[in-house]
Parts: sequence; C-alpha cells; structure tokens
Amino acid sequence: MSEENTRRRATVHDVARAAGVSLATVDRVLNGRPGVRAATAEKVEAAIARIGFSRDLNASLMARARDLKMVFFIPDGGNEFMDSLADAVLRRSPLALADRIHLELRRVRALDASALARDLAGLGPHDCDCAVIVSGDEAAVLAAVDAACRRGIAVMTLVSDLPGSARRHFIGIDNVAAGRTAASLIGRFLPAGGTVGVVAGSLQLRDHAERLEGFRAALAEEFPAIVLVGPLEGHDDPEMTANLVAALLRERPDLSGLYNLGAGNAGLVAALDASGRAGSIRVIAHELTTPTRAGLQEGAIDVVLDQNPDGEIREAIAAARTLALGTARHAATDPIEIGIFLRDNLR
Repeated sequence: MSEENTRRRATVHDVARAAGVSLATVDRVLNGRPGVRAATAEKVEAAIARIGFSRDLNASLMARARDLKMVFFIPDGGNEFMDSLADAVLRRSPLALADRIHLELRRVRALDASALARDLAGLGPHDCDCAVIVSGDEAAVLAAVDAACRRGIAVMTLVSDLPGSARRHFIGIDNVAAGRTAASLIGRFLPAGGTVGVVAGSLQLRDHAERLEGFRAALAEEFPAIVLVGPLEGHDDPEMTANLVAALLRERPDLSGLYNLGAGNAGLVAALDASGRAGSIRVIAHELTTPTRAGLQEGAIDVVLDQNPDGEIREAIAAARTLALGTARHAATDPIEIGIFLRDNLR
C-alpha cells in the first residue's frame, strides 16, 4: 500500500486487496462464520496484521442482529472481594447497555465446582455470547468450560485462570508476581529472619497456588532465614480464618509475620485483636476491602496488595466485545496492575 493509504484508517476493502480475496470472504473471517478454508483465513489474518486493520467495534455491535449478552458467575459467601466484583458488574451494567451489551450477574456457591459446572451447562448460545467465571481448577469445571466453548459461547476466566481449558481469555493480575511482591515486603520487614505463617483460601484456586509459589520462591532466593508455617486453608471464610489464625498465634509465640494470600481478612484481624498481638506481627493481605482497610487503619495489617475489581470488570467487557465480534484467538486487554496500599496511601 502507498504511504498515502497507510496514513488513513485501513478498511475491509484494503484487507481484501492485501489478502487477494473477496469482501465476502473477509466478512466471513471477521465474523467467524463457516465456509472459509483454514489457509485462506490465515491469509486474511496475516493481511489484517500487516496493514494494521482494526474493527470499529461500536459499529459492529450496531450491525449485529442482536445485542451482546454476557453472564458473570461470581462466588457468593463472605468473600468481600467477590462482593466488590459483583458490585462492579452492577455499576457497569447501565453503561454497557448503552453499547448494546447486556450484563447478567449470577452469584454461585463459593468453591462449589459442581454447581458452577451445572450453571455453565445450562447456557445456550442464544442466551449468552460470553461467560465470565471465577473458579478453581476442578475437572468438572474444565469439562463444562470446554463444552460451553463447543456450543459457541466464549468463556473467560476472572481472577484465577484455567489455562488447561478452552477458555478464550484471562483477566487478572500476575499472581506469581503478587506472591513474590509479598515475599519482598515481608523480607524487608524482617531483615533478621523469623517465622511467618501463611493462610490460603483454597489451593484448588490457581491464583492462591500461584501466589504461594511466588512467595516461597522469592523467600528462598532472597530471605532464606525466614521460616514458613503452613499454608493453612481457611476457605475464604472469616470465621474459619479467625479460628486458624487464633490457633496459630497460641501455638507459635515466636510468630513474627503473617501472609494471608486469600480472603477472610475480617477473621484474621479479629484473631489478631483478640490475641493482643495486633501491630507486633508484620501482616500482608490481599484486596482492599472494608476489613483490610480497617486493618490498615488500626495497624493490624501492614500492607494490602490490591487488584482493582472495577478495572477487571471493565477489561472483561472490552475482551468480550473483541471475542464476540472478531476472530482473535486472544483478546488484547490492558494489564491489571498490582496495587500496594499502606495506611499512609489509602484512597
């Protein structure tokens, strides 16, 4: 293409000329319709990349015969961060509707793989274009994700990934990096070493397992004098977490640090307060919620690592638009940054 042409926005006509195919073929490839040989589709995709063609997704949505439908499956229970995700879906629903995107929120029982698998199995391609799930790495869910994708439903994972499935995209932080960040901070809090207790929600959740992996690896590399106790699994339940932390504090008077890589932080703060050791033990937790904010303010928690629930829902909607209207194997979204909060920089 000439320099004059490259300065203007590339069109489907440019794609057709660059690939040496008809406009109808380009349209089939862009909209994922059958009738195009794999080699031809690859030529079209190569031409799209070469000339820098990008779709006007708003115009494409307007041209659809029906609106885009998204269903978010968010765990219920006492996990404040999951409540924040659900609230973000509800807040963004009116804005999305203006772009002809319908958001449906379904709360499912936390850590219940069978229930989530049943709900996914009940989705049809006319009821849902994209399903967004938060789930552990269980066989029933993996099978349900793969089956939903075969039915024409794009499935995305949120917060915790399922890379062994046919899911189309993952929205969340780098959880190994989050664990390494926690290790770097706790190591600086305890330069002479010490004993650090680790609490998880469930190691069936990939995000929790990856945080633990990063935490252990960074401590071994940089702070080998720190000894770990646990992980203890509190299933993201405040009462169970409180009981686990209370028992740990009784059994380990030498405890100098705590890392809760899951939820249930209201229970963690309550146990620290009841023990009289709040403020004397260095504590790192995840997600800026009402309990962790209170813990920061009173000095029971030193640092909170946050992942911006509203930003995750925004990126999930953007990814769903791309997946529903294009042929991209992966949706390009902005990375979810790890926020680091102390009492001094609470927003």
